[in-house]
Amino acid sequence: MRVSCVLAPTLQSPEHIVVAEQLGYERAWLFDTPQQSPDVWMTLGRAAELTDTIGIGPGVLVPSLRHPMSAAAATATLASRAPGRVAVAFGTGFTGRRSMGQRGLSWSAVAAYVRAYRGLIRGETVLWEGAPMKMFNSADHLDRAAADVPILISAFGPKGEQVTKDLGVDGIMAFGQVPAGMKDFGWSSLFIGGTVLEGDEGIDSDRVKEAAGPAWSVVYHIGMDFMGGLDAVRAMPGGEAWAAQIEKTHESERHFAVHDGHLMYLNEADEAAWAAGGHAMLKDVTLTGSPEELRERVAAYAEQGVTELGFQPFGAHIERELEKFMKAVG
Repeated sequence: MRVSCVLAPTLQSPEHIVVAEQLGYERAWLFDTPQQSPDVWMTLGRAAELTDTIGIGPGVLVPSLRHPMSAAAATATLASRAPGRVAVAFGTGFTGRRSMGQRGLSWSAVAAYVRAYRGLIRGETVLWEGAPMKMFNSADHLDRAAADVPILISAFGPKGEQVTKDLGVDGIMAFGQVPAGMKDFGWSSLFIGGTVLEGDEGIDSDRVKEAAGPAWSVVYHIGMDFMGGLDAVRAMPGGEAWAAQIEKTHESERHFAVHDGHLMYLNEADEAAWAAGGHAMLKDVTLTGSPEELRERVAAYAEQGVTELGFQPFGAHIERELEKFMKAVG
């Protein structure tokens, strides 16, 4: 299994990717979350300039955030700066759309977008919005610079898995849990956050909350958006406190309260849930534990078909978290 890292982009991410390369991480993926992070392509471009061998790419791109020609041009630019190191992934848009009050895209919309995008980076003429378009053969030869860039799809269920197969892309990606069909793909990435516990450190410590809490809190965000709303969340440990905090925000802007800090830091509702005992499920929903426990979990992931594990560190000490995790499982 390859060990990669996943980062919510910050202005320091390029330097963090330098450290990841030095530690032996296979690839560094960056989220496409413009509502709370620097631009993913600009951040990756800077990382390409500072590194030599580590793979880099956006994971995952949200089709509705940019025209397929813009995405193709950005990919070609990055591939020109980091030849052979770039991969891209697409999804229906969880944070990238839900945090702006929109539902995720339909799988048919994602499939149409990926087909157009793939054709563009291969130098083909594609039909989009009723007209043919293509990348021109410019002085920088960007029309074929990204022709061999691998494409993955972030999928959470049978329909997404089938679309991934139908598209014939290079692999599948999942967050937090291993989907049943992961073994069906040659490149199967699992993104998950957590932290390596130090000695007899408790899971309720402030350090653990900072380092693994953002990965833990996503279960409430998912429960709210995909599992039945506030009623579903109330059934979770700490869920009553979380729901009570969310209800303070008018329903028209409730998506702000839910997704503020998503996969970066704990928002007010997340903090309330943690304090109310929600942290008890930390080990169940994140990759947190002793080095021995983490190695057992990673081995289990491999048996379930995971070929790339994307570890996401959080908090003010990203470099330290990257080093500790690689030392534990690398």
